Amino acid sequence: MSRFAHVALNCRAMAATERYYSRHFGFRRARVIPLGETQIVFLRSGDMLLELFEGEGEGAIGAADGPHAPGVRHLAFSVEDVDAQLAAMGEEAVVTLGPLAFDDFIPGWRTVWLRDPDGTIVEVSQGYVDQADPSPLPPDTRRA
Repeated sequence: MSRFAHVALNCRAMAATERYYSRHFGFRRARVIPLGETQIVFLRSGDMLLELFEGEGEGAIGAADGPHAPGVRHLAFSVEDVDAQLAAMGEEAVVTLGPLAFDDFIPGWRTVWLRDPDGTIVEVSQGYVDQADPSPLPPDTRRA
């Protein structure tokens, strides 16, 4: 059985990225790996790990809720109260979309999308719950 290990982020300014996730989402340093003039920093919050690398170049900044091309769209965190999270983050809560209510799908589900210091989209939501009986995965119709 496998389990999810971590998400790796290329950072414009690793210290700013580390402060952002530590201050607002409870991450703390778990390991620092020196690599000559640079380093890799692992941050942990519970079972979740972020691996930070120094980025190169500018990179693309995604749409309001993340890039729409195939690949990673955004990171997401669950909080008790979206409005309280935004208030606690102050000026560092760079909102790209929302907050929006999704009561038509799940009563009490609210979400806001933010931009971290590197331009990565971060979803912050409250009230999500799994569906009791989701539809099954469609059959694989590819020929062998």
